[in-house]
This record gives sequence, C-alpha cells and structure tokens, in this order.
Amino acid sequence: MLTRILGVASGVEVVTAVALLLCGHIGAAIAQPTSPAGPGAPPPVAAEKSSFDALKGTWLRPDGGYIIAIRSVGANWQIDAMYFNPNQLPFSKAQATLDGAKLRVALELRAGGYDGSTYDLVYDPATNRLTGTYYQAVAKQNFEVFFVRR
Repeated sequence: MLTRILGVASGVEVVTAVALLLCGHIGAAIAQPTSPAGPGAPPPVAAEKSSFDALKGTWLRPDGGYIIAIRSVGANWQIDAMYFNPNQLPFSKAQATLDGAKLRVALELRAGGYDGSTYDLVYDPATNRLTGTYYQAVAKQNFEVFFVRR
C-alpha cells in the first residue's frame, strides 16, 4: 500500500502548548475517507488536509496522564506538537502519514531521558482515539497504548 510521508516537525512554542492544555482545545473535524473528485468536490489534497485536521487537539493517555498537544498539521504536512509528562518536552520528530484511509502519527522523543522513545499511532474516527504502540527506548519495551481527546 502506498504511504505518503507528510512531514516532520521538532516541537511547538511553549505558550501554544500550554494554551492548548488550559483551554482544553478540541479539534472539530472528523476523518473521512477521501472520495474521487466530482463536480463541486474538493480536490484530493484539500480532502486529505481536512482529514488531518482531525488530529488537532489535546490527547490524554489515561494510563499515566501523558499528554500530546497537537496544534496543527501544516500545509507541508508537518505536525506541530508537544509532549507533557507532566513537564513539556518537544518531539524530535513528528510525522503524519496517510495510509489508504488511515491517519497515522509517528512521534519521537529524545529530550528528558527518553533517548529515542517513539509513538506509532493511528486515528480511529469511530472511537475518536489515537491508538497504537509506545516503544520505551531505555527499557527496550513496546506497550499498546491509546489516547483520548481532552
């Protein structure tokens, strides 16, 4: 299956991430599979962009209180995001992909002793969750995780 790599970002400004947490920002868009362009239909790139808008918002991992704040997915498909545990940490890599109708998020942490720990997540529009795997690099262990929208 063809995967389009959509971008890489290194983090967001502290003020933006804190503002997202304080106001409980919730993205309004829901992912929809792109349909063939027809009369009055948006071009495929516009449809893909609106699908990626579903990733925006503040996401909580209930098993530990970890938070991912996604401010935006840019025009060049970069994810502008920050991690909180509870202190804020920038992602060294933040990348979105579209794999068929699946919205994927790949995040990597190098700051704060994370040493290359990663999240490989998929957005599930039916449950409005990000689900997937967390690789804890220091312990060299994988964990099944999910994040709920705050």
